[in-house]
Amino acid sequence: MYNLTDINTVKQILGDNGFKFSKALGQNFIINPNVCPEMADSCGAGRGCGVIEIGPGIGVLTVELCQRADKVVCIELDKRLLPILDKTLADFDNVKVINEDVLKVDLKKLIEDEFDGMDVYVCANLPYYITSPIIMMLLESKLPIKALTVMVQKEAAQRICAPVGSRDCGAVTVAVDYYSKAYKLFDVSKGSFMPAPKVDSSVIRMDIREKPEIQIENEKLFFDVVRAAFGQRRKTAVNSLSSGLQMPKDKIASVLTECGFDLNVRAETMTMTDFANITKALEK
Repeated sequence: MYNLTDINTVKQILGDNGFKFSKALGQNFIINPNVCPEMADSCGAGRGCGVIEIGPGIGVLTVELCQRADKVVCIELDKRLLPILDKTLADFDNVKVINEDVLKVDLKKLIEDEFDGMDVYVCANLPYYITSPIIMMLLESKLPIKALTVMVQKEAAQRICAPVGSRDCGAVTVAVDYYSKAYKLFDVSKGSFMPAPKVDSSVIRMDIREKPEIQIENEKLFFDVVRAAFGQRRKTAVNSLSSGLQMPKDKIASVLTECGFDLNVRAETMTMTDFANITKALEK
């Protein structure tokens, strides 16, 4: 079995296959030997479970997942990595690699076809440039998965895991909290990667809620309200909502007053219930 956290081994594998890192795909391979075992232990996978990994790279996290779960399905966009993964994962018969864009894969069908009633988890080292779209796709699709454990940029982790109604809260915070309970597991320094990125990372876990803590009849309007409210963070909620929802400012002001808000209120001070109440008032 290859030592995929040894720099010389990694360089040899990549060199033998003529592989060069793609900045466009945000490729940074983990070389810190402590990170992937801890991620695999923390993600919830074990015997009787299946794991979906997004962007396996050369397979350093995949190996750890294969040693714990009954089955691992990897979704890798870069076809140049397929022959490398054939070699690095050759010792495992419980892994399947799919060469696709995860945003275009029918994940519900994949889970039905590949995991046969197992509890399913997602574990991934996500490229910085596409972190939020992937997380939101996984949550909004309402897939039959137990939890997402992902490595993201440290600043993104801080926002995703922030309490709703706090200064660090953003639209993605509200959306993530609606579908899951998010918390940070541990930080990962930029020196843990090859090549090293410019910023540190964090591993976070999102445990999927069986149902949201608040009941929303019109989810589309709810998330339109949330996105609009945070669309112009420096402005008051009246201005942000008016601009984002393309509604007259006096109508938004009336709704906020009806919900008990001061008209100088800003989105980052609002709770999940506040956004729900605004949505209900707008529906009227």
